[in-house]
Parts: sequence; C-alpha cells; structure tokens
Amino acid sequence: MYEFGLTLKKPFEQALEQVRQVLMDNQLGIVSDVDVQATLKNKIGKEIPSYRILGACNPVLADRVLEAEPNAGTLLPCNLILRAVSDNETVVSFMDPVAVLGLSDSAEVRAVAVEARAKLDQVVAQLKN
Repeated sequence: MYEFGLTLKKPFEQALEQVRQVLMDNQLGIVSDVDVQATLKNKIGKEIPSYRILGACNPVLADRVLEAEPNAGTLLPCNLILRAVSDNETVVSFMDPVAVLGLSDSAEVRAVAVEARAKLDQVVAQLKN
C-alpha cells in the first residue's frame, strides 16, 4: 500500500494545527502546503470539503537521500493529506516512504525510508493520544 493514517475526531482546522505541532515535535518541518479546496474552487469553480496536502521533511534524512541518489529528490518530501469527512472528523493520510523510496535501487535510500517511516509511525501514535 502507498499510504497509511488515521481519522481524528475533531474539526479540520483543529486537526491541521495538531498535525503541524506533532510533526514539528518529531523534527519534521512543513516545506509545502497545498490548499486543494481553494485551488479547485479558484481554478474550476468546484466546491469540496477542506483538503490540504502537506510536504513534511526532515533535513538530515533528506540530505542522506540526496547524497546517495541526487535524482531521488523527485520522491521527496514525505507528503501527507488532511481531508474533512464531516464537521468533526478529519482523515490524516501519510505517503509511505518505504513504498515510494523503495523505487530506488540504493540501499542507503531504502534505509532512510525505513527511518522516515518510523518517524511517521511515531507521529501517528502521538496523534492517536
């Protein structure tokens, strides 16, 4: 599977704030933030529930990947989505770095993927609390 995640029993904005904080607590900074809801409304006039794509990155892990395989930057950062499914439920889904970075032939890149997955598993565990 290419993703894993959980559903938070809270409104979208509260979930977004919590996810940002837990990522930071685990040395994962947000390097990109795409507001899909606003983009679809502005570009094609379509209304959808709140939906964001965040790009999370740990600079040390990213550096190791790029050192081992410079073109592997096409597989970075670790993307995750938040999407509202109701007024008080938000799905949080993480791209599985093991699946994505497993596309590389580099043992070092695959080792970093395992470390990144462990970090994201810790994020999920903290979000469940």
